[in-house]
Amino acid sequence: MRYLLSALFVLSSLFSFSQLFPAQHYPRDYFRDPLGIPMSLAANFGELRPNHYHMGLDIRTEKRTNLPVYAAADGYVAHVKIEPAGFGQAIYIVHPNGYTTLYAHLNQFFPALAAYVKQQQYARESWSLFLDIPPGLFPVRKGDLIAYSGNTGGSQGPHLHFEIRSSRDDINHNPLLFGLPVPDDTPPVILRLAVYDRNRSVYEQSPLIVPVHKGNPGGSGTPVEYILSAPVIVNSPRVSFAISAFDTQSGSNNPNGIFQAILYDREQPVSGFQMDNISYGNTRNINAHIDYKTRATGGPWLQQLSALPGYAPSIYQTPRPGGLVDLSDGTPHAIRIEVKDANGNTAILQYQVQYRMAPVARTEYPGKMFYPGMLDGYEIPDCAFYIGEKCLYDSVHLNYAMGPPGLSGAVSAAHAVGEPFIPLQDSLLVRIRLTANIPAGKRDRIVLVCFAANKKDLARPQWQGDWASAKFREFGYFQLVEDRQAPQITTGFRDGANLSRAGRIVFNVKDNLGSIARVRAELDRSADGRGGQWLCFTNDKGLAYVYKFEEHCPPGKHTLTIIAEDVAGNRAERVFRFVK
Repeated sequence: MRYLLSALFVLSSLFSFSQLFPAQHYPRDYFRDPLGIPMSLAANFGELRPNHYHMGLDIRTEKRTNLPVYAAADGYVAHVKIEPAGFGQAIYIVHPNGYTTLYAHLNQFFPALAAYVKQQQYARESWSLFLDIPPGLFPVRKGDLIAYSGNTGGSQGPHLHFEIRSSRDDINHNPLLFGLPVPDDTPPVILRLAVYDRNRSVYEQSPLIVPVHKGNPGGSGTPVEYILSAPVIVNSPRVSFAISAFDTQSGSNNPNGIFQAILYDREQPVSGFQMDNISYGNTRNINAHIDYKTRATGGPWLQQLSALPGYAPSIYQTPRPGGLVDLSDGTPHAIRIEVKDANGNTAILQYQVQYRMAPVARTEYPGKMFYPGMLDGYEIPDCAFYIGEKCLYDSVHLNYAMGPPGLSGAVSAAHAVGEPFIPLQDSLLVRIRLTANIPAGKRDRIVLVCFAANKKDLARPQWQGDWASAKFREFGYFQLVEDRQAPQITTGFRDGANLSRAGRIVFNVKDNLGSIARVRAELDRSADGRGGQWLCFTNDKGLAYVYKFEEHCPPGKHTLTIIAEDVAGNRAERVFRFVK
């Protein structure tokens, strides 16, 4: 009887799953794995990251670089990206079946493509670039060598980042739905449950966090079951839930992200999310998918099972309005949370929750209340800020206060706006009045700085009289700073050095506010500042600038002119003589 009930439960769950998230029919034998070794994942699609979802698979490369990377299917190289952070060096291949694959953190491209990219870099005088490549220039067949793996860009260890996107709309899809050879018969693990009073802002409460315990261990196609040690009693009639959970693959203990979760109230689907069909335009919405406040203040990752009011439609389906559970009848509600991975392995959390009216001590939060979907602002004599329709995910009081003395070189008071644990999707506009007596013609080195804890962001403001304005995507302290300190350029060789046996030139650039805007290096520039040969210095991970000697620097005596500018417009220039 027990096994019959389990079978009926699985069939019921599959029916509900198909109703909430219709099956996607992806080609399962079209793409091959992009490496020549067994696939093992360091990260999967939809995994939680600061300010973004992980948008592909991180495939292990045995802790090595320079493994051959192969085209996953027939197509042509459509784009190449090179940047100091992010993807590092990346290739985009368009395929005739309507999909595009991306291969990132590469060490080097195949020879013909590498030569083309270098020619484009010198033509544009920029190491960092995004190239649109004519369709017929670099056709590839499935299994062709396209690059060698690396550790470039935002990578923190050798691996290959691999994505599959729709070519038409550039929406990313979960590569594990395409039949790639990643063995997986292990179900997700559920660690904890969080409960929220949805009569209040999620940013103005601390959730009730409850540990979970494993019940039925599952096996043979039966879901793993988790339970709570006691029913959950709440003092709010409208609640939502979040969970901490992770997934693994067979033969690996690496904690990866879960694929989907669905919340049921008395066997009726309330809300759920699925990690597929995410665009880079929506990836910052992770800050509404997680409990941002809990995470920002040192707590665990918690994934919301119901979308916040300001979350743009993406990963959620909410058959019940708001995706909330109504407990106002005062009776126990049987709740089930069903968590799956992309291979269908399942974990179930079941418990009861009940509303009991009780006195609640309400905290009065200072500041003005702002709402998602509304344009509103706050103005005082020396400061103003404005929140756009797409800024907030939930209603919240945003407080203003005069800040501490603040930064060196300040030419205004420091103004505290909001709290760093409140996420912003779109930028807020901040306006600050200059309080120092600086004439309009001498304000060219003034920047508007946003700072909180160890983070700092700055922008050159727009001026309207004595008021300076700029946009930022974080709350914190805001202050006008006059910066007349030029960047510092340092090298690992002395002026007049003999570099005939060296393989490269390396230099570093630092700025007092960490705001380098432009760096340029020229070989043998004339005394009047013209005629120098631009040299392609790489800047991987935003660290040292590195030039490997090649045909643009022939043997002989040379001068190297290095120019660096910061966001405030301060300029540094150094000239070095050397012999190649």
